[in-house]
Amino acid sequence: MALNRIVIHWTAGTNQPNNTDFEHYHFLINGDGILFNGKYVPEDNIDCKDGKYAQHTGQGNTGSIGIAVCGMYGFNEKTLKTKYPLKQIQCEKLFFECARLCKKYNIPIENVTTHYEFNLKHNIKTGKIDIIYLPPYPHIKKENIADFIRNKIKFYFVRI
Repeated sequence: MALNRIVIHWTAGTNQPNNTDFEHYHFLINGDGILFNGKYVPEDNIDCKDGKYAQHTGQGNTGSIGIAVCGMYGFNEKTLKTKYPLKQIQCEKLFFECARLCKKYNIPIENVTTHYEFNLKHNIKTGKIDIIYLPPYPHIKKENIADFIRNKIKFYFVRI
């Protein structure tokens, strides 16, 4: 088994990582676009049977790298408002870091998914809706966000 997928998230917290975030994601990007390492390294998710891995995507942790942008606490899906919106600097850092991870671990960009898209694809009903809205790019519709992200990752991938 190898690392073969990246699942991206928002933390549903403030624009700063907290202890729970460090436990659940391999990488976190705060509101200033600074990358933080989580408690676990990506290789810990190659085999999750030992219980020592980043638990970021129910039924999708094995072989997956979890990266999250900090924010979106209290997000209202109807009004698209939150006190802690994602910022453009965070999102661009996310796209760049995903490109870097794809290159480092030889993960096809097509294998980068949002948690929301992963749940749809695998018919998982957990109530986890990240990522369905990107405040810096409000014109991108929910159903197009994952493709938008993959295109941004491709942009950075060829420049690394």
